[in-house]
Parts: sequence; structure tokens; C-alpha cells
Amino acid sequence: MSRRRSFLSRHSLSIAAISILLLWIVLYSLSSPQTHLGSFFGNAIADWSGVVVTVVATKYLYEKGSEESRKPPPMLGPHREWLRDHSLSLFLLASGIGWIALYMVLDSEAKWGQVVGNIVSEWTQIFGLVLLTKKLTEPHSKESK
Repeated sequence: MSRRRSFLSRHSLSIAAISILLLWIVLYSLSSPQTHLGSFFGNAIADWSGVVVTVVATKYLYEKGSEESRKPPPMLGPHREWLRDHSLSLFLLASGIGWIALYMVLDSEAKWGQVVGNIVSEWTQIFGLVLLTKKLTEPHSKESK
């Protein structure tokens, strides 16, 4: 009989990525964005936000046509099936709009305004990559159809 893996074992990648993101947030909060190190911490927040959303969102959400998506649950009604088939894109679109709205009210040159601007860029890249990988292929890539 196989032993059930612990919560920590099953979610170790998510926990590690979130912990690293929190570390960058703390270090950036304590640093000056005018220094190289402070600027690095700010960029790291945006980059690791992308890592966290990629790891966690792809664990729970599905995108039809994406080789990386988990297996979808059984068929639902047509509207619920459409929502399920595009849940990753819809999540990225909705949360991306939230990040853009936040960026619009922040001073883009202020400490956190720069970070949120970088997060908007990161979200745009992830959303674009999800859409591109649904139809486009690359030779020698296991993800390509």
C-alpha cells in the first residue's frame, strides 16, 4: 500500500516559490530602489510573481489546447465547460486588469509603482505565452503539438 504524501511534500514547489517571493518583498521594503540591490529586489518581485502564478494557477486552472494544463474534470454544461476550458486565460485577464488598475493610480516612478509596472509586464508575458502556445509550435519541444 502506498503511503500518502504529506501536505508539505505535495505542495513544496508552491511553498518554496511563495517563500522566495515573500523574501524579495521584505528585502525590497527595507531597501532603497535607487540602489542596484534595491532595484534588483523590485525586479525579482515581478519575476517571482510570475513564477508563483505559473506554478499555482496551472495547478488548479485549465486552458484548452495547452499541453501543460492538467487534465480537465468531466464534462459540464456548455457554459461551464467554456469557463473551465479557458479558466487560466480568464484568471490572467481578470487579475491583469486588476494590476493595470492599480498601476494607473500609482506614481509610476515611485518605489512600488515601478514594481507594479513590472508585474503588469510579467502578466502580459504570461498571458501572451498561454495564448501563443495554444496554436504555435516549436521543433524539439515536448510542449509543442
